[in-house]
Amino acid sequence: MTCLIIDDNPIARATLSQLASQVKDLNVSCEYFNAIDAYNHLQNQSVDLIFLDIEMPDMSGLELTRNIHNKGIIIIFTTSKTDYAIEAFELNVADYLVKPVTTARFLQAISKAREILESKKELMQIKPDEFIFLRDSNITRRIKFDDILYAEAMGDYVKFFTPAKVYAIHGTMKSAEEKLPSANFIRIHRSYIVALDKIDTLQDGGLVINGQFLPVAGAYRKLLNSRMNVF
Repeated sequence: MTCLIIDDNPIARATLSQLASQVKDLNVSCEYFNAIDAYNHLQNQSVDLIFLDIEMPDMSGLELTRNIHNKGIIIIFTTSKTDYAIEAFELNVADYLVKPVTTARFLQAISKAREILESKKELMQIKPDEFIFLRDSNITRRIKFDDILYAEAMGDYVKFFTPAKVYAIHGTMKSAEEKLPSANFIRIHRSYIVALDKIDTLQDGGLVINGQFLPVAGAYRKLLNSRMNVF
């Protein structure tokens, strides 16, 4: 991981630099005594992590964080005060270290940063068109398109069926049809959208997916047969 140390106190910078030198995969690319110089650095250079003091002249650590929030940099606040903990939480920083920073607490923060970085790398390896986010019971979950068997309209909800679980999402079939890739899914009924590669058999009036019979409306039968390359 590459990191910056930003603190107007030279002793604090030296302490963090010494702690960082003990971590094999952590490389301090630069140190700054003010946030403005660091901001200018970040316009042309990328880093994974910033150790950031909060109370600094001209621009505070909180202001810098708000100005670089779209760069995806992991932030660890380092401060002598606990007054900013709520604001730090709202800015979704990785950790909040209170000075003087101990070795044990520093390593704990690094561990959190490393987990966040690994998670970001995993997401980058997944193409955006390979999954959908579903908000189920106030939790937003990432579901791969390949795991979805079919979707069913149920009043004001749409139920997404996977081999492991059923997700009930507040929404319409129209919105579900727009979000599911047409190359992989097809509407077969006003109440059903199915994954083409999950269809086991076609029958009179319907089809079977994972042992479940689903009706096929006459208006959709011709297109389904065409997409299934039925001879």
